[in-house]
Amino acid sequence: MVLRPLRPANRQNRRVKLEQAMAIVQAVVADAPGPVSVFVADDHGEVVAAATMDGAAPDTRLNAQRKAYTAARSDARSTSELIEKVKDDPVERASFDPFFTFFRGGVAVFDGETRVGAVGVSGLPGEVDEQLARRAIAAAGLSC
Repeated sequence: MVLRPLRPANRQNRRVKLEQAMAIVQAVVADAPGPVSVFVADDHGEVVAAATMDGAAPDTRLNAQRKAYTAARSDARSTSELIEKVKDDPVERASFDPFFTFFRGGVAVFDGETRVGAVGVSGLPGEVDEQLARRAIAAAGLSC
């Protein structure tokens, strides 16, 4: 019997790189019309880079982390998409990972067709958080 890893041995190549994550953080901070927290996660939902702007509410840190985690680990491309998918099914919502969130502002990051991570932004209305994330991902040369 031969045992094989569940993920390729070169898994590191599937993660958002630190340089890209820092570019995303910097783009969100530069573009935000008000104080936010931004969290960039790898494809497993773990932190690569994060920042909280002066004046951002303390709870925005955890909210941004949960948005990125959800977008990284769910099959949806954004928390907005996930919200639409489960909005009429409370049983399905209750079956998700308890760290998942159903607030707008989490967006998956792709390098080509490969999901390499996600961005979560929190502190402004959800639609604005999501727009900031999407523009920052594009500014870093990645897609969503």
